[in-house]
Amino acid sequence: MAHEPREAVKGEGFAVGHLDGFGDGPGFRKIRRELDVAELGVNAIVIPPGYAGNFHFHDEQEELYFIHRGLAELEFGDGSRYRLGPGAFARVDASTHRRIRNIGEEDLIYVAVGAKGGYVGRDGHLIDSGPRFSGPNEA
Repeated sequence: MAHEPREAVKGEGFAVGHLDGFGDGPGFRKIRRELDVAELGVNAIVIPPGYAGNFHFHDEQEELYFIHRGLAELEFGDGSRYRLGPGAFARVDASTHRRIRNIGEEDLIYVAVGAKGGYVGRDGHLIDSGPRFSGPNEA
């Protein structure tokens, strides 16, 4: 039977964990630190209803946001605003001014991933020649 860890568990070449094991309450949950992520910045951010982050930009990191839970308003320096719900993504250039506001009635939880240096291309390799995905009773 598979394990379902809350706190980070680290093995040879991997780490697994759960958002709830990375902290409590509003603010940043340091995924990078908890899972020893080395090649990109990654955090989960929890914002209570009615609150907003500060306008900010980066010197070098492009960012990708993924809305996990709640309802966000993403505002840019040019005054444009976008409503984003669960499953939504947004990519933002490093120098673009932006902020996220929780416009919903529950905690907003989103994941921010930042990196610099470019995409490395498709470098994955299948271990065997079986089907790409297995059925529910085959795993």
